[in-house]
Amino acid sequence: MSAPAETERDLSFEPVVNDNPKLLTQAQIAHFNEKGYIVPIDVFGTYQANEIRTYFDMLIEKTMELGGSAYDVHGYHGRCQKLFDMATNWLVMDVMGDLLGPNFLMWGSHAFNKLPGDPKTVPWHQDASYWPLTPSRTITAWLAIDDVDVSNAAMKYITGSHTLGHLPFENRTENVVLNQEVTAAEKYGEVVDIVLKAGQMTVHSDMLIHGSEANVSDRRRCGLTMRYAPTVVRPLREGWGQAIILCRGKDEFGHWGKSIPRPAGDDVTLPPWSFKKSEHKSDEDKK
Repeated sequence: MSAPAETERDLSFEPVVNDNPKLLTQAQIAHFNEKGYIVPIDVFGTYQANEIRTYFDMLIEKTMELGGSAYDVHGYHGRCQKLFDMATNWLVMDVMGDLLGPNFLMWGSHAFNKLPGDPKTVPWHQDASYWPLTPSRTITAWLAIDDVDVSNAAMKYITGSHTLGHLPFENRTENVVLNQEVTAAEKYGEVVDIVLKAGQMTVHSDMLIHGSEANVSDRRRCGLTMRYAPTVVRPLREGWGQAIILCRGKDEFGHWGKSIPRPAGDDVTLPPWSFKKSEHKSDEDKK
């Protein structure tokens, strides 16, 4: 068993306080503080969701043609206009503004594509355990590209586990996408399955325990993760992160460097993970 390493990271949960939210209700904010997530949030309607699914069909196919795997649609928001626009969608921005405050940025995206029959599981883990960031204030938006249910390996959350700090974990190597597994995770709270229609999203704290089973169905399970953090969060490795988007407000601390402009088109000619590969090709990057 591995114990959480002592580092300079602050891995505590800070409850959201917002007396005047723009989009979320006080009940949703209270649920996030108590349970660690909000689900479902409707973002794209049926027509848009179908367009997005077709677009991801192309991205996955192109990535695999370049020698990557279905898990390597990674960081394309920095070079693809359509993904940039999805990441800065007004509704997503309002949700994140309600949870993160007036000054926040996006530092990463990753499409987790479990193809039909994929035997790999995502063990119970806490996102912040992998990231060289402090404090642990990143919130993940997980947008369903496909319809997601238990049969095609929906994500699972352990409710309330985000308030418990950095938890002990063991290392796994066989048939897994990530190598950390929180020890005896299910003792920490109720397990809930996150069922979503294409175009809906869930948001969760970076300290919430979550994972997913193997996809034993004949249906793909694709979800786009988008990582947002208040500008007070800082990386502990120079240059860490993917293409940075200052979403709203100002970067009063300057921890992350220059915000990227909106890409002019969709450039999928080179795999984005080829840039700064040594810094970003971690186990968490392949979740």
